[in-house]
Amino acid sequence: MTRAALEQRWLTLTRELMPTLASECGWPVRNDHCFQRILLDAAVGGCWYDAIPQRPAYRHAEATLLARAIDLGEAVVAGEADLAALNRQSLAWRGKASR
Repeated sequence: MTRAALEQRWLTLTRELMPTLASECGWPVRNDHCFQRILLDAAVGGCWYDAIPQRPAYRHAEATLLARAIDLGEAVVAGEADLAALNRQSLAWRGKASR
């Protein structure tokens, strides 16, 4: 997949598809930036901004890292990954209690 295709898939997944499914799936977050935080944190194994210093993160992430985040998001959409658990882990890496 080209870099442009990766970025387009990322934006479609996190800005359109996941927010649309959030209520129906009972996910703990609804906003695009929350999905992006959760998926990027999981892809890097910690706070994404420690691994991707420039913003926007999706544009400056290595292609393999962005692809890993996309794959994880697609697993969430397919019901194969637990978004609530991923969110709790993301918040823990940031020193915040889950809501």
